[in-house]
This record gives sequence, C-alpha cells and structure tokens, in this order.
Amino acid sequence: MAIHFHWSLHLYPILISLLTIPAAAVSATARCRTTCGTIPIRYPFGIDDGCGSPYYRRLLLCSFNTLHLRTPSGTYQIKSVSYTDSPHLILTDPSMWACSDGPNFRPTRPFSLDSSTRLTLSRHNDYLFFNCSPARVIMEPKPVFCERFPDRCDSTCDTAGYLCRHLPGCAYALSSRAGGVSCCSYSPKATESLRLMLEYCATYASVYWRNSDSGASNYYGETPEYGVRVDFDIPVTSGCLRCQDMRRGGGGTCGFDTVSREFLCLCRQGNVTTSCEQDHDQQGSSRHSNAGVIVGTVGAVSAAGAVGIGAGVWYFNKIRAKAPVTCGVQSNENRLF
Repeated sequence: MAIHFHWSLHLYPILISLLTIPAAAVSATARCRTTCGTIPIRYPFGIDDGCGSPYYRRLLLCSFNTLHLRTPSGTYQIKSVSYTDSPHLILTDPSMWACSDGPNFRPTRPFSLDSSTRLTLSRHNDYLFFNCSPARVIMEPKPVFCERFPDRCDSTCDTAGYLCRHLPGCAYALSSRAGGVSCCSYSPKATESLRLMLEYCATYASVYWRNSDSGASNYYGETPEYGVRVDFDIPVTSGCLRCQDMRRGGGGTCGFDTVSREFLCLCRQGNVTTSCEQDHDQQGSSRHSNAGVIVGTVGAVSAAGAVGIGAGVWYFNKIRAKAPVTCGVQSNENRLF
C-alpha cells in the first residue's frame, strides 16, 4: 500500500500543473502589447497573434523595442503610426538613395506591398528616380510634355519637378557639379510600376509630405521628408465598438480566434468574450456561453485532462500492485508500455 501512495504523490503534481496550464493560456490571450518602444499599438494592429484585426495578422514585428512592417520586399522599420486623420504608417527604406550617397548610387530593390492586405501606397508620396535610361523612360518637363501629349501626361517622369531642384535636406547633393546625374519625379500608381521603373533607373528615393510644425509656408504648404507613407483601413464593426466601450464593463481589446479568425473581445480580467459587459446577470451568462473556440477548447482540455490523468493514476497503481518484483529488470510481464 505504501508503494501505491509513493507513486501517486509523484503523479499528483503533474496532474495539478497540467490542469493549471489552460487557465494561463486564457489569461495570456488577453495580454496584447499596447506599445513597441515609443509607438502605440492599437486596433487594427497587433503584435501578439490574436490581437487586432485578422486583416493585419503577422504584419507587425517588435524587435528590441523597434517596430517593423513585413512586406514581400523585406522588413522595414516603422518611424510612426497615425490612427487618426487618414490612418497611415511612415516607413524607412534603407536601400533607397540618401543625401549621404550623393552621386554614388547603390543597388536597390523596389518597395512592395502584399495586395491581399488593406495596406496601400499613399498618394502623399513622391518618388525621385535617378539616372534613368532615356530610351526606356520618358524624361521631360511635365508641363511641356502634357501640353504636347495630354493623353500621355501621366507617363512622363518630370525632370522639372520641385523635389529634384530642392532635394530635402541636401538641395545641392546632385548639382551639375556631380557630373551628368539625372533626376526626375514620378508617382507610380502601384508598387508594380515602381518595380518597372527601377528596371531602367539606377535608384530611387521616396519622399512623403507632412504638415509643417512651424507653420511656415513652402511649395506645397507641407514639409517633405524621406520615407514611405503607407495608408491603412480600420475595419470597425459593431462588435468591436461594443468591446472597446468603456461604459460597458471597462473596455476590452478587439481580437480574433487564431483558428477560425472570428471576432473575440479580449477583456482585462483575462477572459475571452464577445463583450466585457458585467452590469447584469444576463451578460454574465452570455459571457460564458460566447467565450468562443479558445475558452471552449481550453475547458474541454481541462475536463479531458482531469479524467485522463485521474484514470492514469488509478491504472498505474493497479498494475503496480500486480507487477512482479524483478529487481529493476524489465520483462514482458512487468512492462507498462
């Protein structure tokens, strides 16, 4: 009898630890990081899987407190995120031309976005192309070219563009003293046309326009800076608004089931629901019934684990009582598995 009790004591801690794993899993589901470095992470984005909108799943990466965006052409550092006033990201592309390069153009790869996502190149971007092939690219002053060929106006790379004459931060980096360096400004309709341009140009630089902090007026009434602006949509549903409502249970985080991609409300208490309302019993009961696949699966695993492990302890003790003592030598008679 002492032998049975001895082995049961070794298995009970395993039983208890396995039963506590599901509770930890549910709690972890509700912990969505809200910052990466100094950049706030809000809906529709999420760093942790199951947080935010499934349309932006696994697009953001937080590494060493630095936020990055994954795209088909690479991973790019995010300088800032704006969730209001035309939601957008500002990215840096280390492969594109910089002032410090001067006329020494480095090989570059075209920036691209996954067309299946809700990310788009912003119209606030302007693209400068350097040393393009005149046999392949139409490089002329746009006003003159548009007067002659109004039907082909959008196909020209403007050699008289404002930014070519006023490069941000280094107006004279490509002056005539640089030795035959050409520059033209062109706004691709999509990332595919950006790739085609770079097949016939040495390199490129992306410039976006932001509101000037000083309020000083300039050519566009804004300040040009190097970087890529990417616009995004915020897919808001009534369920997400109800989940975030501070008046209905303190507010939750909009997320989704990682298997079915269905909406889930991640609450501060660690539970997974359709909303975080706690003001009456009806909502309390619906909270348990609408916990979704994550909580339902965890509960099933808990029950199955308790029954399975309990049966295992009973079966182990039963066999142990009948097994012959062979001084540690395993034979077909005392083999457990």
